[in-house]
Parts: sequence; structure tokens; C-alpha cells
Amino acid sequence: MRTRSLTVAVAAAAVIGLAGCSGSTGSASKADPAAPASAAPAASAAPAASGAPAVSGAAASGDAAAGTPAGAKPAPPSNAGLPAEPDSATAAKLVAALKALDPDIVSAGPAKTVEAARKQCQAVYNYPKDHARLVEVAGSTFTSAAHPQGFGPEVSEKILAAVQASGLCTRI
Repeated sequence: MRTRSLTVAVAAAAVIGLAGCSGSTGSASKADPAAPASAAPAASAAPAASGAPAVSGAAASGDAAAGTPAGAKPAPPSNAGLPAEPDSATAAKLVAALKALDPDIVSAGPAKTVEAARKQCQAVYNYPKDHARLVEVAGSTFTSAAHPQGFGPEVSEKILAAVQASGLCTRI
């Protein structure tokens, strides 16, 4: 009798342990520990007998957990706010405005200057109400050999104004 009780207790503990490791959050696993010892093996055999529905149900709940929750917004793409390449007239207007501020700003060439301005527009998109951050981004984006750390806050402020006035940032 003791051997039989011990075997039933060990079997029940194994079923409870396996049910805890399965990761299933269904009510069936919660009902198994409360069920009599003779019903526990039958309950554990039932999912094995109907393996396909149990697996598809678990897969369906796993798919829902792996996807984006219904109320959450997905993260914006890394190029959010980056405007398209400007036409030649807009690019020329931008380069001329920046060259008027300091010819060294455009020393890397028009293509690199326009690319830096596009990155500045992305910052305008990402931080629309943080003017200090936008000036900081302009200071780190627009550099040259003579100004590797940027042109300073005063010129960076003017660069930001020139980029915004060029119309490039409205092409998002």
C-alpha cells in the first residue's frame, strides 16, 4: 500500500512539474493539481491524444504574443522624417544660403551638404519642440576640416534656420 501511494504521489508530482514547465497558461493546467491522482494521468494523456488542437491553440496564443499588442504603436522606421532628395533648384538654394553664412559649411561639396541638411530635417521631425536639441544636432551634423566640432551655437542656430527656410524639411 505504501509503495502504491508513493508511486501515485511521485506520478502526481511529475505531472504537476511537467504542467508547470509547459508554459501553458490555460485553465486545464490549473485544474490538474486540484484533480484526484487518478484523474491527473488521464488529464495529461488527453493533450497527447488531441495533440494537434492543443498545439494549434498554443501556437495561436504564441502568435498573438509575438505580434504587436492591439493598442501599441509600432516603432517608426529608422528613416522617419528623412525627406526625399531635393530637386536641383531646392538643393542650389540650400547650398547658397549655407555658403552665405560661412563658405566652410559647404566645403565638403553640395551632395554632402544636402545630405547633412536632410539629417537635420529628420531631427526637426523627431524633436519638433526641442529647439536646443535641434541646434545641438546642427552643430554636430554640419562640420568641416576647419571646424571638426561644428561651427558653434550661434552659427548652428543660423544653419538650422537656413535649412528650415529652404523648404527641404517640408518634403517629408
